[in-house]
Amino acid sequence: MNDTQLLRYSRHILLDDIGIEGQERLLAAHAVIIGAGGLGSPAALYLAASGVGRITLVDDDTVDLTNLQRQVMHTTERIGMPKVESGRAALHAINPEVEVIALCERADAARLLELARHASVVLDCSDNFATRHAVNRACVATGTPLVAGAAIRFDGQLSVFDMRQETCPCYACVFPEDSGFEDIACSTMGVFAPLVGIVGAVQAAEALKLIMGVGQPLAGRLLMLDGRAMEWTSIGAARNPACPVCAERPAHV
Repeated sequence: MNDTQLLRYSRHILLDDIGIEGQERLLAAHAVIIGAGGLGSPAALYLAASGVGRITLVDDDTVDLTNLQRQVMHTTERIGMPKVESGRAALHAINPEVEVIALCERADAARLLELARHASVVLDCSDNFATRHAVNRACVATGTPLVAGAAIRFDGQLSVFDMRQETCPCYACVFPEDSGFEDIACSTMGVFAPLVGIVGAVQAAEALKLIMGVGQPLAGRLLMLDGRAMEWTSIGAARNPACPVCAERPAHV
């Protein structure tokens, strides 16, 4: 690290659990963020500010006026701009040293597999089950740690799915594709603005911990937030040995 980086990241370096070695791991890391909206905004901003060297944003949507109530990476002046381009501008404004790759597309299975294969960690900040399951399959296949979050109305949830841990479940173990879960859009049900900030920030924290090997990750636990009461609940999430996605784990485990 140069003198400017030592100063920029000094508050991380002062932490015994991080230090210079941990910060260098962040600088060498590549985080892929699926979704540049309510969850992706705070997650991306914190990863960039923390010094993650390369961040890939994946989203096929454009900035809309209705987004600005909660999607803090975007501004009024950037309405109509692709969210990934708006996000790149925001991340470079906070940390110009970060390499930001903006992919304005709805990534298919092949693209997700390619992205996961070259990522240190993947953050699922999407808003639908089809995408979440597609991202999960890519991370299971490549052994890439996945930090998944969701938020609607006043309720949030998140977990870490890390196939490098033999007993850790994948997303499909906890939320099977055939379970009948319905997608609920915030465009029809609404969402409390700070809720996505809280969940997205925790996603960033878990991603940073995974990259640096710091602390205990949220693997094997589902963390739920009741925003009305501001109460967190943590429940165990077990691996399903018959899971059609992760039962036969690749050799990386």
